[in-house]
Amino acid sequence: MESIQKGARKSSQGGRSLGRTVLAALVLLVAAWLLLHFVVHFVVLLASVVVVVVAIIGLVWALRVLL
Repeated sequence: MESIQKGARKSSQGGRSLGRTVLAALVLLVAAWLLLHFVVHFVVLLASVVVVVVAIIGLVWALRVLL
């Protein structure tokens, strides 16, 4: 009988607590939010570089045509 009670205590203590689950969910949300912002900013950086390169190529082409 005593071993059954010890097993019941271990299983109730070994389960996830609500606070720990909520904390894990918050950490996951914050990490996903930061990752999303990093990816968005990286894509914007790449697009900006492409726009600048295309503008320089256009400028060189226009100068060659006009001069």
